[in-house]
Amino acid sequence: MIKLTINGQPRQFDVPGDMPLLWLLRDEAHMTGTKFGCGMALCGACTVHVDGEATRSCVLPVSAVAGKQITTIEGVAATPAGKAAQVAWLKAEVVQCGYCQSGQIMSAAALLAKNNKPTDAEIDDAMSGNICRCGTYSRIRAAIKDAGATLKGA
Repeated sequence: MIKLTINGQPRQFDVPGDMPLLWLLRDEAHMTGTKFGCGMALCGACTVHVDGEATRSCVLPVSAVAGKQITTIEGVAATPAGKAAQVAWLKAEVVQCGYCQSGQIMSAAALLAKNNKPTDAEIDDAMSGNICRCGTYSRIRAAIKDAGATLKGA
């Protein structure tokens, strides 16, 4: 039995310890906002927070997160940084196809939770593991800066 907390709710799952967290979230917890992209932790579509850190869930075995706090795109708005990122994403009209955006927002929210005024270099570093095939990078950066300004003013 794997015990973890997902979006503030304690949960238990009877799954193999080597099951990737992504598949537990999607198939067992029925939270499909976290996406499968590459299966090798290279594209960032599967990004969630594990104890507040942006983490690729496609290669992370559930045994490694037993007892930890998991936040998904479905729950990130409960945090100030997550809510600010989601609002800024809409305001900046970041999304085109939308497939990568849950992972993008999760990485941005983790950055903003630690630093509400990131430089371009800090944004590039935090977001470097997230690929957007539509190329919305300039809007992503603008949204992160806008979200940071919102957090700073709060």
